[in-house]
Amino acid sequence: MLSEEEASQSSTSSLSLVSSPSSPALHFIGKKEDIVRAGRVTKLVNGCRDVLVLYHQGQLYAMDRRCYHSGGELQNGDIEEFNGRLCIVCPWHKYKITLAEGEGLYQAVENPTVKPIRTYWCSKGVKQRVHKVTEVGGNIFVTLNDSSKQKESS
Repeated sequence: MLSEEEASQSSTSSLSLVSSPSSPALHFIGKKEDIVRAGRVTKLVNGCRDVLVLYHQGQLYAMDRRCYHSGGELQNGDIEEFNGRLCIVCPWHKYKITLAEGEGLYQAVENPTVKPIRTYWCSKGVKQRVHKVTEVGGNIFVTLNDSSKQKESS
């Protein structure tokens, strides 16, 4: 995994681009080839938000670096599939967070009085703030999610 400093050094500049006053800012993360090689990169974006950008199965994802539940460092979490959805598993308390939406998943019990116990996956709703990833000329940028809805990872 590349640290923020290594990602900045691999580029000629750590610029932020703004397309227009009505468009959100694109924040430079690093070169795609470096992120793909590292698998995961963390970076302080806009001086206020720690972001994790990760590459998995040909796709780039971005989310807040710390888990919404208790602040676990998601860059150290495993990526697993639950009920057909890719999730990062927080290394501290094993919370499952979908990579694409930031949705918290948990395993519920259908009827605890019936044996054998049957479980199924449920959603807690969107808990983790996720950010848009854009590639421009081999460089990776993140647009911060500025949703007015508060996320628990905020």
